[in-house]
Amino acid sequence: MKKKTLNPITPMPKKTIVLWWVCRGLLLIWGINGLFRGYTSEFLQGMFAIAFTHLWDLFQLLGGKSFITQLPWQFQTHLNLFIMLGVCVGSTLNNRTDFTYSDIVTHFFAGFIASGWSARLLVIMQEKKKIPLAPSIAAMAGFAMSVAILVGWEFYEFTMDKLYGFNLQVSSPFTNEGLIDTMWDFILGAAGGLTGMFVFAFADAKKRKQAKNNK
Repeated sequence: MKKKTLNPITPMPKKTIVLWWVCRGLLLIWGINGLFRGYTSEFLQGMFAIAFTHLWDLFQLLGGKSFITQLPWQFQTHLNLFIMLGVCVGSTLNNRTDFTYSDIVTHFFAGFIASGWSARLLVIMQEKKKIPLAPSIAAMAGFAMSVAILVGWEFYEFTMDKLYGFNLQVSSPFTNEGLIDTMWDFILGAAGGLTGMFVFAFADAKKRKQAKNNK
């Protein structure tokens, strides 16, 4: 009887590992600083963010032989950089200054990353089943998944506002500012997702063409 083994973990460049730990270190410093300044919510946000920087590691340890272990480590690199900049820079600007345009960048790239990597995950799932998936279909499905993630994020903001009295959606009973803020989040995120959809479709089609020519 053949012994079952886990999928081998893809080796990563040392500079990538260093970059990951730098991102985690900055998030830890940011969270502890918030705790000492009396912002417990910032500390919890920092710890929650650090947990997400270990997502790829958890895929490798707990994924067994499933498709999730085949997701490239570059996914986590993009996610770590996005989380670190979004929390350490974006949250600081939102909480400490009147600068309100950081959301433009964060929501756009959130949609971009979610769309591209959702499409990549779908391709990996189908490759595991020996069923090829057209780049265009994967890209469109990735875009749909990115929009679903955006909706989930707005659910989270609404829940935090109602349970803990935050003002993530800039809600006000006397204006439509909250509606406008939420709709801009959707529009920017969808624009990023749409961009990610086209980038993935063309990149994946080019990659498959090169692989076919090399045979």
